[in-house]
Amino acid sequence: MKTKKGFTVLELILCIIFVGIFVVLFFFQKVNADAMDRDEKRKTAINAMFFALEEGYYEKNQYYPEKIEKSEVLPWIDPNLFTDPYGTPLWGEGSNYVYEAKNCEDGKCKSYELRSTMEKEDDYIKTSRH
Repeated sequence: MKTKKGFTVLELILCIIFVGIFVVLFFFQKVNADAMDRDEKRKTAINAMFFALEEGYYEKNQYYPEKIEKSEVLPWIDPNLFTDPYGTPLWGEGSNYVYEAKNCEDGKCKSYELRSTMEKEDDYIKTSRH
């Protein structure tokens, strides 16, 4: 009697199922890792703006700006940090970054709040020190 070489249909189906499960798990983890990376970029940008406002802008002017409409307000930090991971600038409609000035008078503000909406965490918020 001759024996046939090769795989049975059941073995092929099981291999396809295992490969499919690994592919799904890989893409699920990749999506999570990408979201966590975007969240870290948001935190980095918010922290850079926070320290630029505190150590640069406030120390020089003794007040905070009413708006950050362009990177010229904080020229000493990388202008790319004003753009969220999806490409929307801080002053643009629908940005993940929000600068909210508080207690303003004649364009000079006593406090502010910087906020970013995160994908995998709660909103990241920094408030003025002074």
